[in-house]
Amino acid sequence: MKSSTPRSNRLHIGIFGRRNAGKSSLINALTGQEAALVSDAPGTTTDPVFKSMELHPVGPVVFIDTAGLDDEGELGKLRVARTNDVISKTDLAILVMDASAADDTFERKLLQKLQEADVPVITVKNKCDQLRNSEIPASAEGCVFVSALTGEGIDRLRQSIVAAVSEENAPDHDASHSLLGSLVSTGDLVLLVMPQDIQAPKGRLILPQVQTIRELLDRNCSVMSTTSAGLKSALDSLNRAPDLIVTDSQCFGEVYKQKPEQSALTSFSILMAAAKGDINAFVDGVSVIDNARTSLAQGGMPSPLRVLIAEACTHVPLNEDIGSVKIPRILREAFGDQVTIDSVRGNDYPDADGLKEYDLIIHCGGCMFNRKAVLSRIAAAKAAGVPITNYGIFLAKMAGILDKVDLPE
Repeated sequence: MKSSTPRSNRLHIGIFGRRNAGKSSLINALTGQEAALVSDAPGTTTDPVFKSMELHPVGPVVFIDTAGLDDEGELGKLRVARTNDVISKTDLAILVMDASAADDTFERKLLQKLQEADVPVITVKNKCDQLRNSEIPASAEGCVFVSALTGEGIDRLRQSIVAAVSEENAPDHDASHSLLGSLVSTGDLVLLVMPQDIQAPKGRLILPQVQTIRELLDRNCSVMSTTSAGLKSALDSLNRAPDLIVTDSQCFGEVYKQKPEQSALTSFSILMAAAKGDINAFVDGVSVIDNARTSLAQGGMPSPLRVLIAEACTHVPLNEDIGSVKIPRILREAFGDQVTIDSVRGNDYPDADGLKEYDLIIHCGGCMFNRKAVLSRIAAAKAAGVPITNYGIFLAKMAGILDKVDLPE
């Protein structure tokens, strides 16, 4: 069902503009329902509000209703910072301004900021019902004139959104990316190794597993699932070797030892890394581990390896949590007291100056983020001159099998 599409797989449409420009009213007019709180009082929207909706004929989207970027005071600065953070998640921006406003200097600066972030923009002049008919041009510098109050121009705006996300203009977002790429073909047999440990949600599969199964079925592959403990029995029960084995990255080494020679091997985290981000940047980034090992073997590193572990999820860490327990343990076993480790979760991510403190960033698969957000983090790391890699790539490297693992193209 479209209504059950995960937020991370929906087109993210950010609504930006000054306070009281009618951003929330515009969302309500576009969706035909009271999706956002509306008030004449400036500053009604505080933190960004994410609304998963169906926008006909685009399909499943997330509207992000943001605080006005002209907010004031200390609290206003915090709200503006949150709104700026939304830009890193936005696939398509709608820049809303009051049609009667004479000065658009603020909006031009905001437009430049969105363009610098490589975000496609539709400019909307709202409240055209307050203008005389003679003041409403058919178009002006590509702007769409609308009235969220009367509904005038809303159909034209929908058409502009449809055009912006059409096949020839589509933003680079999750729905346009295959998880498995060229790793499988029609009729392939694929074995999924899915440990159901303490971190697995009771009675459910985690999102990367579900998405992988769905794509394999859509591509007419045969799918068999097992746990790491049941791997040998699963392989023995098959009348031929699997064409591909997809495993949880945490048991890479164990699965590699048991896999048939002719079976390709990858992990859920690596699939997500390729679909959500830049797999080549992640592979290049993990070479820091080789450099650190060489320095350590030659008598010691000039300074400890400084590592940031970034987790998109905001769940409370559990025993044997991969990001807060397992990866730090592996790093300390490899480098002892010559490594320092910091961790961040959810939207907590250092700015460019903060990133410069680190030698390596190890990021999760990003299944809870959209592609734009992960690519923005990679771009921030590159701008800071800091290598970045992914959980799955890192774990394959530490298991000594990265060169034996298959990467999606």
